[in-house]
Amino acid sequence: MAKRIEFSATGGPELLQYGEFTPADPAPDEVQVENKAIGINYIDTYVRSGLYPPASLPSGLGMEAAGIVTKVGSNVTSVKIGDRVAYAQSGVGAYSEVHNVPESRLALLPDEISFEQAAASLLKGLTVYYLFHQTYQIQEGETFLFHAAAGGVGLIACQWAKALGAKLIGTVGSDEKAALAKEAGAWQTINYNDENIVERVLNFTGGEKVSVVYDSVGKATWLDSLDCLKRRGLMVSFGNASGPVTGVDLGLLNQKGSLFVTRPAINGYITTREELNEASKALFDLIASGKINVNVPENQKFPLSEAVKAHQALESRATHGSSLLIP
Repeated sequence: MAKRIEFSATGGPELLQYGEFTPADPAPDEVQVENKAIGINYIDTYVRSGLYPPASLPSGLGMEAAGIVTKVGSNVTSVKIGDRVAYAQSGVGAYSEVHNVPESRLALLPDEISFEQAAASLLKGLTVYYLFHQTYQIQEGETFLFHAAAGGVGLIACQWAKALGAKLIGTVGSDEKAALAKEAGAWQTINYNDENIVERVLNFTGGEKVSVVYDSVGKATWLDSLDCLKRRGLMVSFGNASGPVTGVDLGLLNQKGSLFVTRPAINGYITTREELNEASKALFDLIASGKINVNVPENQKFPLSEAVKAHQALESRATHGSSLLIP
């Protein structure tokens, strides 16, 4: 028997239940991982709430963790029992003491990367990788706008931008979060509760605006994001923290400068084991070199049994950077 989190109806955090289950043996192309640290991501709240409906109910939750291989399927060749691994995009169910994961979704974990560092960074770091290197190629010296810069993805983005020599303008919700983003590597910050986003971007860029905006907030920042873009700029909408963008008026893109818009997701960019190896190596190399720090504050490490509390903290904006569940 093992412990896990599941839910039988979509809605608020209080619906998450901590209980026992009997783990199945891994399928031929799967590996069973004993989780040592589990990543909490905002997308988990979308699944739990029903914004991204689970395939069936009751359902597990979570798609990122790090741990030790305890069983391997009959067709598995690239990992063995005892290997240290991390995974993301595994399908829901990572909020568990053990989880069966497709071999293709596993990244071997270098000795210098801890389980907690991996679980706190893999999905978020892979997201930053594809955003900065594939959705749009960020150049050294380039200025761009990144919303929610003190969030889990945002703080990695700040550090990654600094490593690239780029100038990230980050939006945040408080002066405390502005300080965190600046410390992580943001070039400038905008407190959207006190400052006008578009006016500040114009000020920072000498009226030039930016070529790309990365927006995981969604509905609340959609129009401001478009107004921060140069002619033929790219709007990258990759999240819905304030609600989804709906009823898009394509004519606005013409009126605001023949703009481009994309709605990417990680499973459109990192789909093969080779792509995962390339992206995870880029992330782990930056962590190992000290250019990206993903250490998690102690008050943002929650026992697996306290997933409800963890989700409440995340959705109340009481956290910064990454949070973890510890089995």
